[in-house]
Amino acid sequence: MNMGEMLLAILFSYVACLAFTLIYNMRGRFIWLAPLGGAISWCVYNLFAFIGSDIVQNFIAAMAVTVYSETLARLNKAPATMFLIVGLLPLVPGAGIYYTMDYCISGNQIAFQQSLVHTLAVAGALTLGIVLVSSLYRLWFQLRFHHRKKRQAKGG
Repeated sequence: MNMGEMLLAILFSYVACLAFTLIYNMRGRFIWLAPLGGAISWCVYNLFAFIGSDIVQNFIAAMAVTVYSETLARLNKAPATMFLIVGLLPLVPGAGIYYTMDYCISGNQIAFQQSLVHTLAVAGALTLGIVLVSSLYRLWFQLRFHHRKKRQAKGG
């Protein structure tokens, strides 16, 4: 994928996620901020194409969009899921789910099993990336909070 195609794909990702902000009835600046997560996730996914594993690409992209979502949530005093759901839309394995069901209905058991395992692996990678970053964020902010509380108790 050349640079022009990549930029166009990122732009389309932003526009698609923008449409979902309207469906989710977001208001104000969130309409413009939330789709940036989708553009970031797709950009990171494409930047790590050299790895050769879409499962690892999805994991890294999910971590990137979770960092973005958690940061924006704290800056805007809004729920992180608001940004995260919109930002993950480009990474959802919709085609994998479709082909898995198609193979199941058509009776192609081998292709069904392979597609099912791959789709579940992609979904698991997304989940793992979200859980890892969200947990680290919460841990970091709790440690910061307790450190400040100790410092205030000492009078410093």
